[in-house]
Amino acid sequence: MARSEREIALNYRDTCLYFSDVDLLKGPYWLNDQIISFYFEYLECDVFQAFNERFLFISPEVTQCIKFSPEDVAMFLEPLRAHEKDFLFFALNDNSQVERAGGSHWSLLVYSRPENTFFHYDSSYGANHTHSVLLTQILMQALQVPHADFRQASCLQQTNSYDCGIHVLCTVDLLCRMAIQRGELEGAGCVSHEAINCKRNDLMNIILDLGGRLY
Repeated sequence: MARSEREIALNYRDTCLYFSDVDLLKGPYWLNDQIISFYFEYLECDVFQAFNERFLFISPEVTQCIKFSPEDVAMFLEPLRAHEKDFLFFALNDNSQVERAGGSHWSLLVYSRPENTFFHYDSSYGANHTHSVLLTQILMQALQVPHADFRQASCLQQTNSYDCGIHVLCTVDLLCRMAIQRGELEGAGCVSHEAINCKRNDLMNIILDLGGRLY
């Protein structure tokens, strides 16, 4: 019997992935909020669990709410103890509608408390600049770091129109390793083309390892 796209492929902690989400990993498709939220939760709960006091991975949904409801930022960040974390990772997209998921481009904004700097990594240089500046201004006030720097960081540029989300996830991997090794993000370098090319398969293998299904 053919499976439905709305059939559940994986239940993982607070994340539910449907086959329609998993299918995005199989072809040249833009990653949606659900896939990125799943990976952020996986990093938090499985990969970097020992660093939970230092790392905070903010889901795209929460980032979107912060971007469009600056007066409610405390409601989102205080339960996450954002003021106590050293490195805050925000998956940012260019969706201009707060009431629903969407958008056409992902980038990554990271606040490094040791460096008091917001780093923006955009695999299509400049595409999300306006959104990153807006979010940074909101977070500077919310995190009470009015003198923080903002830097457009160097990163690998995508070679197609659909891998921006993959670039975000690979860049998070790289930056977490850098933060653990050096305690800062400056000079982190760029992810490799090999990492980008392998990431979709890596994600599908993670889903299988967690007891999920691909078909």
